[in-house]
Amino acid sequence: MPGIGSYLLVGAVAAVATFAVTPLVKRVARRVGWVYEPNERTVHTVPLPDVGGIALFVGFLVAFGVSRLMDGFDPLFARNSEPFGVLVAATVMLLLGLIDDVRDISAPAKVAGTVVAGVVLVNFGVTMFLFRLPFLGVTYLGDDWIPLVTVLWILGISTAINLIDGLDGLAAGIVAIGAFSFFLYSQHLSEQRLLLEPNIGPLIAIITVGACVGFLPHNFNPARIFMGDSGALFLGLLMAVSTSVVGGREAPGAETDSGGQAYFFLAPLFIPLFILGVPILDTLWAIARRARSGRGVATADKGHLHHRLMEMGHGQRRSVLILWGWTTLLSALVLYPVITDSGVSYIPVGAGMLLLALYTVMHPEIRRRSLD
Repeated sequence: MPGIGSYLLVGAVAAVATFAVTPLVKRVARRVGWVYEPNERTVHTVPLPDVGGIALFVGFLVAFGVSRLMDGFDPLFARNSEPFGVLVAATVMLLLGLIDDVRDISAPAKVAGTVVAGVVLVNFGVTMFLFRLPFLGVTYLGDDWIPLVTVLWILGISTAINLIDGLDGLAAGIVAIGAFSFFLYSQHLSEQRLLLEPNIGPLIAIITVGACVGFLPHNFNPARIFMGDSGALFLGLLMAVSTSVVGGREAPGAETDSGGQAYFFLAPLFIPLFILGVPILDTLWAIARRARSGRGVATADKGHLHHRLMEMGHGQRRSVLILWGWTTLLSALVLYPVITDSGVSYIPVGAGMLLLALYTVMHPEIRRRSLD
């Protein structure tokens, strides 16, 4: 498989292509009326284009095409149906989100579209084969379980990213940090010969990073365009693919991992659950909150983590940076002992979490508001 330099080049291509095409998407969206109007739940005050997923998708296509032309990626594309399966499933999710951005569709319709994308992935072999529970060994998925697990994995991650997309740059930044962390993790597994090759996961992860980085200059506060459901569902699909084919596959002998090294409790599929801990926690809290109040799970509200930070007195930018910080620290929490091979040492990460928590609740602006 290619070296890290080749991967970074592909990621840079995704960033440049996304950055370059986003203004064009913005102009077209304004011309045809694909804009999101302000309402009681939003923090923006003027209509803004909300189909940024198109730009993210274009960046993905360009980077994917460039990787196909690079000799180092030949083992991944040669006689392998998975790349085409990812392309088709990503297109399905983009179109599903785009329809919702333009016309609004029901939650069951979104689930149905996600099922279609999952079936596409299964038919092209883009699935996890197994999962390892901490200290309990490997559970191999039978043919009957693979479609269900694939659909649930996509649905869970795409929903989490969609729900966290409530402030300028929040979702794009969290996905960029999470995808890059998972890319580093996959590279470590590959170097240790613990990853079944060829594996499309690292390529999808780095393209996701690049697309998000290229989109952020247009999306960070004050945003000129939103990613919309088209972007959130599309990125959710990419994250689901990269995490499942890395965390749900392992090379023979992985169970005898490096000299007692934690390998994160011998459960690599759990890594993305921690890396994406912020949106996943927000999703679980949203489900519990809405169920407790008797509202439907798909009912929108202003109880998300970013809304609560805003209520505390943090502005948009500071709220986003705080949640980016938590994503970075959660990624470090699980990656530090794995990648450094230095054993479990959580003191630096714990100190960082404590400082960030204190900053969140004791920022001068928060204290000033409490005194008022």
